[in-house]
Amino acid sequence: QVQLVESGGGLVQAGGSLRLSCAASGRTFSTYAMGWFRQAPGKEREFVAAIRWSTGYSYHADSVKGRFTISRDNAKNTVYLQMNSLKSEDTAVYYCAAGRTGWATSNENEYDDWGQGTQVTVSS
Repeated sequence: QVQLVESGGGLVQAGGSLRLSCAASGRTFSTYAMGWFRQAPGKEREFVAAIRWSTGYSYHADSVKGRFTISRDNAKNTVYLQMNSLKSEDTAVYYCAAGRTGWATSNENEYDDWGQGTQVTVSS
């Protein structure tokens, strides 16, 4: 059974940085893709970034490109989301997701397992 545990969320001022972590267990993830999504109050969940575990190929949403970076540590089975130059509109619950197909896609239907989420609040 896949388990995804996010951490690293919190309260930060606009312009600041946070690094989210997603510790994955229960499978061999070398053929998986991992994604980060977020959901702000009253809004639909949206794609943030994805990475193909085997190659490190990554894909970022236009809204975060140049500010956020997804990466993975194979030895620790952990995926990270480094968030810099944070804005108030980045405030949301951030979710980690794992997809068996291995496609680093923005389509949330391609992801099979989800973490519980971690809150990120950016104060202006």
